[in-house]
Amino acid sequence: MSQEISNITFNQLKKNLKKDFSGFPEIKIAILGDSSTQLLNIALKGFGYEEKLNPNIFEADFAQIENQIYDYNSELYKFKPDFILLFQSSQKLLDDFYGSHDKSKFADSVIKKEKDFWKNINSKIATAIIHCNFNEINDSVFGNYANKTEESFIYQLRKINFELMNISRNYGNVFINDVCSLYNLLGAKFCFDEKNYVTSKIVFSVDFHPYLAKNIIDIIKAVKGRINKCLILDLDNTLWGGVIGDDGMNNIQIGDFVIGNAFTDFQKWLKQLKERGIILAVCSKNYEDIAKEPFLKHPDMVLKLDDIAVFVANWENKVDNIKYIKSVLNIGFDSMVFIDDYSFERNMVRSTLPEITVPELPEDPSEYLSYLRNLNLFETATLSGEDTKRTQQYQEEAKRIELQKGFTNIDEYLESLEMKAVVKPFEDFYVPRIAQLTQRSNQYNLRTIRYSEEDIFKIMKSAQYLTLFVTLEDKFGDYGLISLIILEKKQDIFFIDTWLMSCRVLKRGVENLLLNKIVDLAKENNIKKIIGEYITTQKNELVKEHYKNLEFIQKNNLWELLVTDYKKHKYFISEK
Repeated sequence: MSQEISNITFNQLKKNLKKDFSGFPEIKIAILGDSSTQLLNIALKGFGYEEKLNPNIFEADFAQIENQIYDYNSELYKFKPDFILLFQSSQKLLDDFYGSHDKSKFADSVIKKEKDFWKNINSKIATAIIHCNFNEINDSVFGNYANKTEESFIYQLRKINFELMNISRNYGNVFINDVCSLYNLLGAKFCFDEKNYVTSKIVFSVDFHPYLAKNIIDIIKAVKGRINKCLILDLDNTLWGGVIGDDGMNNIQIGDFVIGNAFTDFQKWLKQLKERGIILAVCSKNYEDIAKEPFLKHPDMVLKLDDIAVFVANWENKVDNIKYIKSVLNIGFDSMVFIDDYSFERNMVRSTLPEITVPELPEDPSEYLSYLRNLNLFETATLSGEDTKRTQQYQEEAKRIELQKGFTNIDEYLESLEMKAVVKPFEDFYVPRIAQLTQRSNQYNLRTIRYSEEDIFKIMKSAQYLTLFVTLEDKFGDYGLISLIILEKKQDIFFIDTWLMSCRVLKRGVENLLLNKIVDLAKENNIKKIIGEYITTQKNELVKEHYKNLEFIQKNNLWELLVTDYKKHKYFISEK
């Protein structure tokens, strides 16, 4: 469950360093800063404990960014970090600006330097780069006219921040840590300690460091596939003011009507989340027909039934209803956020399903939106076109579940779905979705190896690898790209580097189809043996028996299949 940062102090994070991290996955982080980063080191490690991560941190010496990056024998490259944090201060930037000869070109020179950093890192190691942007400092040399002249520092600083966003789009492994937005949110007086900076070159205040650390850990979690995918919503006094069953549709508060504005603005934000790819579900204690009435008939409702992937309204307890929602969506509880105005329901879900994130919603509805925005609950490291189709896909899945209830024979059910697949080697068009699947898939993922878009392109170009992806559709709709395979050739052996699949297509026969394809490729390439590996994680217990079920033979920690002994597996999927 994500931590609410307002409740965590720097001293608490410091105390966390004495606790036992041994059960948490290790994350290797290198911090490169142009000013003192010792407090950031402590805060990152301490916040890692809050999120059940074990940060192993290499902190480079003060102002050694260039030396660490350009010397390929440096401590940075020997450390082999999972993440490199580039932390450069606005104060140092201002000093450099004052010393520049052509101030109108200052941003261009800074951006060139930052790109060179990324290129040199990428040429040496495979890692993710978290690049801090710059909090704004107005030196008041030009006053408000600074916004109209390229000679001003604030003009050049804002140009740098914009160009960092712009060029980072071309680097799949670069992520911007938005220090500027965080600084603006909390205010300069809270974030900056002038005395600390003058005496010890520590840029930010002690109290700001927990917020900064959370921002960085949020990015790390997203890159590692730990993201929130679903937002479960209560209705009465959450999506609208009032109780629909008592007040009636005409008397609930929504639209341009006093407090109704707050609920309308909240729904607009939820609509944007849905369009970005976050799954919206409803969990309400109510009669279903009454609960759905505003979605169908109220003119001021922003959200419609088509925006809701799973709609549950009954008088059962909400814990059981959330379990049902999970069964339809086939995602982990730790990918869910539950929002309810009633503290009893929040506490019930927290105590029974502790993996779910349950924000402590303010009592005043006018504060809902700003509070939830500031929690940054929906950090992501990737975005693909298929994200926008997610609600429709889960609505279709609910129809499949209803259909299955009418069958006693699973083969008959699968045949009735009229499934059609496309199986091809990786293609440029699908690279964003392929990379996204490697980064987000946790449950049906045999080795849980994460790849950036750059990594995928390198694999596609390498003669050492063969690849397959699968798109699937049935009579209810299109699943999209749902599975992928990366095969590494080692003489007369195929090693299955990556085999992952969307949990939405579990028990549909896709694994049988793919194994048949792998064996066909093996025969074409004179491969005698196929070797698979299962690396256990906290989330992929689901596929522990994957290779056993496909009749591989276990040998030590690996699974082997002789191509000559293979008999094709049955499935009910036709190929397009």
